[in-house]
Amino acid sequence: MEGCIFCRIVAGELPCRKIYEDELVLAFMDIAPINPGHILVVPKEHHTSSASISEELGGRMFHVGSRLGVACKRALDMDAFNLHLADGTCAGQVVMHAHLHVIPRGSEDGFHWNWRQKKYTNDDEREQVALKILEKLKI
Repeated sequence: MEGCIFCRIVAGELPCRKIYEDELVLAFMDIAPINPGHILVVPKEHHTSSASISEELGGRMFHVGSRLGVACKRALDMDAFNLHLADGTCAGQVVMHAHLHVIPRGSEDGFHWNWRQKKYTNDDEREQVALKILEKLKI
């Protein structure tokens, strides 16, 4: 897509530090990492949302991401890694080209997601939410 920074990287118009590439995905170092070793896995096809990504492509992104996460742990002597995909602006997506973050994590790295944990008022409220989701589920 014209003007998409990730499409321009995939096309070779903008530089990146490639870590992995195959026919479906490109993985490269994030220029604003949460931790050293932070990698982005992007589909070579432009997809604004993960909802339009095929099962094969999505599976490839997560397979490559998990392999890269293990490599980061070993190479950087880290304890763990996060795989993170934000779908939409209010979810934290900044570049509107679907992408998977691979973030090496250490127990002392100082990064926190700051997720809040809410509770349902009761079991009936949880059930009503589940029913609404199931009504719209298209797999």
